[in-house]
Amino acid sequence: MVLRIAVQSKGRLFDDTMHLLAESDIKVGGARRTLLVAAQNFPLEVLYLRDDDIPQSVATGVADIGVVGENELVERGAKAELISRLGFSQCRLSLAIPKEVDYKGLSWFEGKTIATSYPVILQKFLDEHGISAEIHVITGSVEISPGIGLADAIFDIVSSGSTLVSNNLREVEIVMHSEALLIGHPGMVEEKRSILQQMLFRFEAVRQAEDKKYVRMNAPKARLQEIINVLPGLKSPTIIPLADDDWCSVHTVLDQKRFWEIIGQLKELGAQGILVTPIEKMIL
Repeated sequence: MVLRIAVQSKGRLFDDTMHLLAESDIKVGGARRTLLVAAQNFPLEVLYLRDDDIPQSVATGVADIGVVGENELVERGAKAELISRLGFSQCRLSLAIPKEVDYKGLSWFEGKTIATSYPVILQKFLDEHGISAEIHVITGSVEISPGIGLADAIFDIVSSGSTLVSNNLREVEIVMHSEALLIGHPGMVEEKRSILQQMLFRFEAVRQAEDKKYVRMNAPKARLQEIINVLPGLKSPTIIPLADDDWCSVHTVLDQKRFWEIIGQLKELGAQGILVTPIEKMIL
């Protein structure tokens, strides 16, 4: 029994998905020119598709699971099961207008023409706010539409915003936030769900290790409790005796976000020989 996963054939979502599989020790070889590629060491085969084809392929069972942007799943309205939010390929769907326009609010869009590749999401948003606008559906290079007179505004994916700036546009309304989702076929058989659980276990171990550091230090026993009090570890830190009875070795895991703040406190409390190493996987 093999689990089939649909993956976007190119772009940032492809890169992030393949990185997650590699970090989970699921080895997928072959070129993307091959539509279907089997993993070398896990009962998984990868089906490379266009991003807008993935929701329907999973909903109909052509693929058992798929990695897709939340924006695509909502736009296509496919009846697929949400298995997990993956946390990467984050972006937003926003309305943008020429930056020289004096924008006073949503009423500005009344009677305007908006170019987009996401007409369903846009129409729902406009209806909810009682705005009547013409939607011009376009695939690819939506951001050039105002500049060539094709539309007054655009509704498109925004990540860093650099594409908008380079096309003399500015973001004025965020309609929805999006990230990569793992979706599944509702009728997936139990044997395949078992394989899926094995894969999710690996994914979670990778995600738990993100932005975490394994820290070892020598600490004076006289201040050990103070040092323990500043360590926000998963559980109590590991304490190991040293040859010098006045010192011990303390091992713990720190989050990158507070790393330098905590390291500074440890130094003030007398910790020495602080050794920091990255974590590849973490199983709770």
